[in-house]
Amino acid sequence: MNDPFARLPEAATFTVTSTTVADGAPLDPPQYSGMFGVPGGADISPQLSWTGAPAGTRSYAVTVYDPDAPTGSGFWHWAVADIPATTTSLPEGAGDDAGSGLPEGAFQLPNDARLARFIGAAPPAGHGPHRYVVTVHALDTEDIGVPADATPANLGFTMAGHILGRATLTAVGETPAA
Repeated sequence: MNDPFARLPEAATFTVTSTTVADGAPLDPPQYSGMFGVPGGADISPQLSWTGAPAGTRSYAVTVYDPDAPTGSGFWHWAVADIPATTTSLPEGAGDDAGSGLPEGAFQLPNDARLARFIGAAPPAGHGPHRYVVTVHALDTEDIGVPADATPANLGFTMAGHILGRATLTAVGETPAA
């Protein structure tokens, strides 16, 4: 199994929950991609709430990653940086084109479709189940220092030395063979 955190430094754990995505459960149609033509897909980012972040947390980043995408490098669906430490939730749909549900100061980086927004699941038909790893990263800095046009991989590289804690939930998506 491709564990996206296997080679990263250990980090404290805390809790992330969602009213729209459940750990280990299948994604609902709104979290699938309408852009990539998945029936019922609407590219709506999940609602997220988190608690128990480590002391010293000065900001958060949120990422959604599919390690099972047939690319050799997975697929980044969403990356948000510089979420203030006073924020402990994001509403459903926060990852729209304008980032309308994000707190002041937070910004979305371009995903692997090169769009600065959330893009839903779009596993290839018949490829089997894909894991969608939703992660809230607790960071020791208010400004992670990446430009708005950076890639999620660049964000991850830059965050590696600043992560105090990590909260994850993993949902599953699959498109049956035609």
